[in-house]
Amino acid sequence: MKKILSGMFMLASAIVLSQSGEKMNIIKTNVTAYAFRNINLTYERVLNKRFSVSVGFGTVPKGSIPFANTYLKDTEISDPKVGLTNFTIEPRIYLGEGFGKGFYIAPYYRYSSVNADSVTMTFDYESGEDKTHVSGKATANSAGLMLGAQWFLGRNKNWVIDWWIIGAHYGAGNGNFRVDSSRPLTPADQKELKDYITKLDIPLVKYETATDANGATVKMDGPWAGLRAGLIFGYRF
Repeated sequence: MKKILSGMFMLASAIVLSQSGEKMNIIKTNVTAYAFRNINLTYERVLNKRFSVSVGFGTVPKGSIPFANTYLKDTEISDPKVGLTNFTIEPRIYLGEGFGKGFYIAPYYRYSSVNADSVTMTFDYESGEDKTHVSGKATANSAGLMLGAQWFLGRNKNWVIDWWIIGAHYGAGNGNFRVDSSRPLTPADQKELKDYITKLDIPLVKYETATDANGATVKMDGPWAGLRAGLIFGYRF
């Protein structure tokens, strides 16, 4: 039965290809994302004139956050080291010429993972100053919608330009983080640390904090949102 189904699938693929005369595979990368150290690759399989499916993977190697000095200025946070990984499944509906070309709408699912390490935070306790180190991981599942357009270039129409005009996703995430003190904390220090974290009052995010002589553990969960845009360059075959 498996051999029969496999043969039928291969035959159907050959019929679609012969009828359309189109190249059905596209490999591409978001060139604008490299400004943020995001190494990424996407494979798109065109199914017929109106539909295709894309699978994408991106990773930001753990390191300094781009432009962190701009938006962390005058805060207790310094030297953040963060890594990011995402996996995206995206069915596309083409509204124009089709077979992977023209304007499209694309609902999508995205899995995201963020790793933080060596983030330094300075706390001023009554007993003195303490530079703590924060590390941890958060993961999220979200769904979204992309609007874009794709063109084929070159004599053989092998080269691809894909413009992600705008995309947005929303979902839920959770994470566990550890705050390690550079010195033993007294009971009074622990209370100050817990009060500080509690008073952060991050909107919509629920979190639990437990302190000990070495620092604190923070568990959190809440909504997760993001935007997608960019210029993608690829090859069609």
